[in-house]
Amino acid sequence: MTVTEQTAPSHYERIGGAASVKAAVALFYDKVLADPELAGYFADVNMAEQRRHLALMLTVVLGGPNEYAGRELAEAHQPLNISVAHYRMVGEHLTTTLTELGVPTDIIVDVRAVLEKVRDQVVSQSGGTDA
Repeated sequence: MTVTEQTAPSHYERIGGAASVKAAVALFYDKVLADPELAGYFADVNMAEQRRHLALMLTVVLGGPNEYAGRELAEAHQPLNISVAHYRMVGEHLTTTLTELGVPTDIIVDVRAVLEKVRDQVVSQSGGTDA
């Protein structure tokens, strides 16, 4: 490949790859689990496994290698009756985490766009109001 044929680095590469994703997931779950409105969703969850799943999913979202083999978003989240308000809170924890870790604004904007795209797969229609 010549220099003119090189492609731009993925968001995943730009933020530092697997180590950076792992750091983001750790800080993100520290925030979510400390949030009294959200912690209950994780009361009976194997958090080591949960962190691994999110790291794999976030890697894909950022353009890294796709090694995610877990359940589909809707299958995993619909039974939890997640409200729009709680979904937004989780999204804010994620964007705050990425900001605190120095992730470039354009990447955060793209992550927010993905969050908006998948919202209906995660939020339950019976999960409360559109707060």
